[in-house]
Order: sequence, then structure tokens, then C-alpha cells
Amino acid sequence: MPTPPLLRTVLRAVLTAVVFYYTIVFINLGTIWVFDRGVALELTLLVGYLLVIFWSNQRLAAYFEAHPPRRLTVGQQAVAEGLAVSVANLLICVLTLLLPYWLFIRAAHLDIPLQPVRVRMALLVSTVVSLFFYYFVERERGRARLRQELLRAEQLQKEHFRAQLELLKSQVDPHFLFNSLNVLNSLIAKDPPLAHQFLDQLATVYRLALDHSARALVSLQAELQLVQAYVFLMQTRLGPNLQVHIDVPAELLTRVLPPAALQMLVENAIKHNGSTRLKPLQVRIFADDGAVVVENNRQPRSSPVVSTGLGLNNIRRRYRYLGAPLPRIDDTPATFRVALPLLAPTDDEDSAD
Repeated sequence: MPTPPLLRTVLRAVLTAVVFYYTIVFINLGTIWVFDRGVALELTLLVGYLLVIFWSNQRLAAYFEAHPPRRLTVGQQAVAEGLAVSVANLLICVLTLLLPYWLFIRAAHLDIPLQPVRVRMALLVSTVVSLFFYYFVERERGRARLRQELLRAEQLQKEHFRAQLELLKSQVDPHFLFNSLNVLNSLIAKDPPLAHQFLDQLATVYRLALDHSARALVSLQAELQLVQAYVFLMQTRLGPNLQVHIDVPAELLTRVLPPAALQMLVENAIKHNGSTRLKPLQVRIFADDGAVVVENNRQPRSSPVVSTGLGLNNIRRRYRYLGAPLPRIDDTPATFRVALPLLAPTDDEDSAD
């Protein structure tokens, strides 16, 4: 079981205080076998000082990470951070070490005078300690977070490109093209207006797939356009055997999700289920609890299609790399349901859509 962050911080402060304090004791007295009321009081003050320093360093690191001085070079920024840490340390040292030390020592009637040399030493050493922990702990932690974010972004991009490749492969699949061209050929002779509409929707599927191929997120409205074009092709081919109902509130259309995720779920429903006029495949797309849901009745094919799970795994990985809640899957003997969490749009997504 992992140690809670607060407990880790306290343990680090206690260990650092003990090692640091007894190092100074050994330098001055030549032994570490010293402990009395004065030592206990000084150690307590030192632990409190270190806890405040750790907290202060975390806040300063977070601030400079979120608001880097744009006009400064990397070296100048490091100096500015060091000055901020030093000033904060001097204030913390006075409030948590010198002032309580003077008050408590006098109240306890301990014969430990607060000599000027000890004050100067406390200010100097505490500044070095705070700078050490800032640059070698907090800043290193920030750099580790940045490396983690870059790695996550790279993995997300890989999953995104893989998803787009799978989408394009499915649409360029010989069976898909053969079936689509067969339907188009039959429509040209018996229903030219429908043939024109079919060709237009087929072009829309490819256009939207290509338009979204360079983006990590698309609006729900854009994704539904792709789904509607794809569904039109499938319903033209399957007729009343396929019934798709879409009911999504207008206020959710600006929310975003990974591209092709919704289309993949509809495609999987059609691929893995049979359908007839008497028992049509029914696919519902609706909103529920901040997610867009794709639900279909289960009607196994007479010749089942082997499921590799690549589509769902790809969608899950893209949500994980985005740091978003994972899709919720509800698989029952009667229905199969996947809820894709809808995310808040960024400025880039707003402008792109």
C-alpha cells in the first residue's frame, strides 16, 4: 500500500531534521549521543520549519511552472526563482525558528542563549537547505511531471494516428468499397437522386475522416456528422434491417471526444450483430450523465465475427492518455452499451469547429 503524500512529507522532514541537527552536533561536540529538553525543542522547531519550507517550495515551483517569466532566459529565470526562495526562506526562518525559539526557550527557562552567530548561521544554513530542496526536489519533480506529460502526449498521438489508420482502413476495406459501389451501381439505374445522395455521403465519410486525422479531439457535433454519413450508407444497403436513433441535446454538441470513437462503436455494432426485417438491429445514441452512449440490442450472427477488441482498447487508451474518465461498458445478454465521457472543449477545439 503506497504511503500517503502528506505522511511522506512529514517523514522526510523528520529524517532531514534529525540528520542535519546531529551532523551539526557532531561537528561541535564530537559525538551524537546528546538528547535533552533543549534538543527535543530544537528538533521540533526544525521539523516545523522544514514542513513549511517544503510547502512553500511546492507553491513557488507550481507558480513559476504556471507563470514562467517570458522575458527572462532560462538562467535568469533560475536566478529569479532562487531569489524568491531565499526571501521566502528568510521570512519562514524568522517566523518558525528564531521567534518561536526565543519565546519557547525563555518560557522553558533553558540556558541556551540566542547568540548572534547562531542567528547568522541559522539564516545562512536555512537558505542553503531551502535552495537545495527547491532545485533538487521540487524543480526535479516538476521536470519529471513535464517529461511524463510529454510522454503521455506522444502516446496519445500514436493512439490517435492508429485510430485514424483503423478508421481509414475500415472505410478503404475492399468489402466496404465493393458493397458501397455495388449499392451505388444499383441506385444509378433505379433511383438517380438517391444515388447522388449516396455518393455525397460516401465522400463525406472520407472527408471528415481526413479532416479529423490531425486532431486529438473533435466536437460531438462533428463526430455526429461522421456517424450520420456512415449510418446513411449502411441503412441504404441494409434497409429497415438497421434502425439508428440519435437523441443528443443541443447544449452538448460543443463538448469534445476523441475522433472516430463514436463511429467505431456504431461500426462494431453492425459488424458483430445480425439483422433482419423481423428482428432489426437497433442502435441508440443518446446522452446520459455527461457522456454520449451507444447502445444496441444483441443479435449474434449465424457466422460470428471474431472480436479482437482493438477498437475498444484503442478508445480506452486515448481517454487514459488524455487523463479523462474511461468509457463505461455495460455488456448484458440483451444489450451492449458503451458510454463515452464528453470533455470540456479547449480554445483550439472551439476555433477548429
